[in-house]
Amino acid sequence: MSLSDKSPDESIVRDNRHQHRFELKTDGKLSIVAYQKVDDETLALTHTEVDPSLEGHGVGSKLVQSVLEYVERNNLKIIPLCPFVTTYLKRHPDWNRVVSKDYNVSDF
Repeated sequence: MSLSDKSPDESIVRDNRHQHRFELKTDGKLSIVAYQKVDDETLALTHTEVDPSLEGHGVGSKLVQSVLEYVERNNLKIIPLCPFVTTYLKRHPDWNRVVSKDYNVSDF
């Protein structure tokens, strides 16, 4: 029986509610999208952080996409305060469907 060098959890984004962040492990390194709960249906995404050794490999984009999928699955909305998330939304305007109506992506 052989074991994969990656844990089965490595490709899954998890909501760490205790620390108010979404987490993704890649090659044993943690990447995060921090958030603040605005109300029961809205999260303000405040900061994205990818391990420097993983930058430029699409990890941040995968993380943000997974967070947006989570938000949509859970009938939530976001306020994108993080510049990385805002840039992602500008490049993928179809995801504006999960942005709170009280926020306009073109404002930034």
